[in-house]
Amino acid sequence: MYYVPQVYKGLDIGSAKPSLAERQEVPHHLVDILHPSEEYSVGQFYEDARQIADEILSRGRVPVVTGGTGLYLRCLENFVEGNRYILKYENLFRNALDDPPIFSTLDECHFLIVQSSGASPSAFQVPYNSFKEKLDSSKVYASDTHSSTAELQERKSKDLDYDFICFFLSTQRLDLYRSIDFRCEDMLLDDGILSEAKWLLDLGLMPNSNSATRAIGYRQAMDYLLMSREQGGWSSSKDFYRFLSEFQKASRNFAKRQLTWFRNEPIYQWIDASKPLENVLSFICDAYEDQTGKLKVPRSLCMEKDISNMKEVRLLKAYRTKNRHFISRDDCNGILDWVKRTQGEPTVSVS
Repeated sequence: MYYVPQVYKGLDIGSAKPSLAERQEVPHHLVDILHPSEEYSVGQFYEDARQIADEILSRGRVPVVTGGTGLYLRCLENFVEGNRYILKYENLFRNALDDPPIFSTLDECHFLIVQSSGASPSAFQVPYNSFKEKLDSSKVYASDTHSSTAELQERKSKDLDYDFICFFLSTQRLDLYRSIDFRCEDMLLDDGILSEAKWLLDLGLMPNSNSATRAIGYRQAMDYLLMSREQGGWSSSKDFYRFLSEFQKASRNFAKRQLTWFRNEPIYQWIDASKPLENVLSFICDAYEDQTGKLKVPRSLCMEKDISNMKEVRLLKAYRTKNRHFISRDDCNGILDWVKRTQGEPTVSVS
């Protein structure tokens, strides 16, 4: 566990859900537990994940929590009062705004506050009363966070509910972006995520209407299919490539937010995931077995948190997507035929 869409039955491709064979080899939890019409929140995850973790620990085994949604992972790392901390975020998102779609996810909401204030994600309590009016003026000041160094030290000194060892695996930003763009393309092969988005629409769900339909990939795919339905099942190659570009851009932006989030989380050690897998796994096992808790990532595996190479900075600014499957107009003909066949008005045959 954990990536939000993986809790939903039927959302397999867009969530990169582990296969049945993988789940038979290694038990996975919080996978396929809900229908896509049901909501799932960080508070629910807090309760579910802690219950599962306690059950695993009671059997003398070690729970491994994986995923990329920082706020959900943070709630397990948090202190004994963590549940109240989480509910603050949920109340902030649900009640403080008259127009909730201004943010697509809870962690995006948190990220934007962090960016505006310049504070670390770990460094503040959210100011309820002033948040709405600050949003209206597009300014949230660091002085509004009501956190002092003393308060932070007091929180850090409290006992954790669990003993954690945390790693953040990533690759060089350019390689990461290319990998994300290719993965978005792969999800569209053989109908892929479009079939799952069609199913969501057929259930009567609309894009960005609940947890499942806010997920990156599904939201863009549902918008694209709705547009095609409004046009009687017709889509141009330009329409398709616009959808693909939006899907890829949203995915890269989410990865960028993840990097920003975890860069400010001191509990995580950064590992370069492009290094040989056996080396990465060997170090993680060694770190787990180490009794001192002071074993650091060796230089050969270490991933730098910040970009210091000016050449890489220039390349990132100049980055443009280069697809490997969908390049020319004809490359998407198969998908356009599928859209026409499945999204057009039903016809009545005359015998």
